[in-house]
Amino acid sequence: MDLALVWFILIAVLWTGYLVLEGFDFGVGMLMPMVGKTNKTRRVALNTIGPVWDGNEVWLLTAGGATFAAFPEWYATLFSGFYLPLLLILVALIVRAVAIEYRGKINDDRWRSRWDWAIIISAWIPSILWGVAFANIVRGVPLDADHQFIGNFFTLLNPFALLGGAVTLFLFLSHGSIFLALKTDGVVRERAEALAQRFSVIALVVAGAWAVWAQVAYSVTWTWIAVAVAAVALIAVWFLVRTSSFGKAFLANSVAIVAAVVLIFGSLYPDVMPASNDAANSLTVDNASSTDYTLTVMTWVAAVLTPIVLAYQGWTYWVFKRRISEDHIPEHTELTFNKD
Repeated sequence: MDLALVWFILIAVLWTGYLVLEGFDFGVGMLMPMVGKTNKTRRVALNTIGPVWDGNEVWLLTAGGATFAAFPEWYATLFSGFYLPLLLILVALIVRAVAIEYRGKINDDRWRSRWDWAIIISAWIPSILWGVAFANIVRGVPLDADHQFIGNFFTLLNPFALLGGAVTLFLFLSHGSIFLALKTDGVVRERAEALAQRFSVIALVVAGAWAVWAQVAYSVTWTWIAVAVAAVALIAVWFLVRTSSFGKAFLANSVAIVAAVVLIFGSLYPDVMPASNDAANSLTVDNASSTDYTLTVMTWVAAVLTPIVLAYQGWTYWVFKRRISEDHIPEHTELTFNKD
């Protein structure tokens, strides 16, 4: 068994889990000012992700850790070359975590408003930058003979990558609005349903344009399957939100994200970090991987622990499956002390 290939696929699976689950977290954060005009309605939106957002981030930690252990050269090149955008994402995730915990600590509208904007901005930044990062990986970046990135931050801001950032942005906005329509009642649900209709169209157009560009310019023949699946799924989302079938729409949007990850990793293989200046400098699954012993140990650990993590996370979603409305939000339960 080629364990390097197995871990390449497993890392793709981990990124899929992260983008599907954190996608609606980011979407809810970005949509807070659109669905929440009062403190209560913003709390309704925030409470839909309150029990799960930190658990969803585990997928990112696991994907990063698996990359570090299974493909250390890929990890080193990626995190050194993409240092600034990844740092911005990390700072945004930290700010979001603090903001979610701190917004209700003082009974003051200005205090809550500042932390609300921290949540909103810290959702927008990763939603764009993850797409920029993945698009650059597909396109390839300049590497020297030692597999070191020799570009700069502005090298990453090319048209293909910026369109990739727009793809993740609107996919997450669509994902978040559909999730809110599923998880809320009352005025928040009504606003979320209207937003889902709008963003499903934009996501279909933007993602379709980027997927065709990626397929024609950088992909292999079989990944047309992923493009076709994504297209069918996003058309289904557009149709389903108009018939108020939001459970099916959420599933279809998730399928579109899965297909996008298949397109990205399918386009990469056998590379993990293509060199845009000289193909001989590319990092591949073989020359970037750890030893067989390391990969064997990782495989056994993953086989034992992964089912436990999945069972626990599934149980969490089951426990918090009910809808939330303003009626479920008491006036002062989130407050610990007054500003004055």
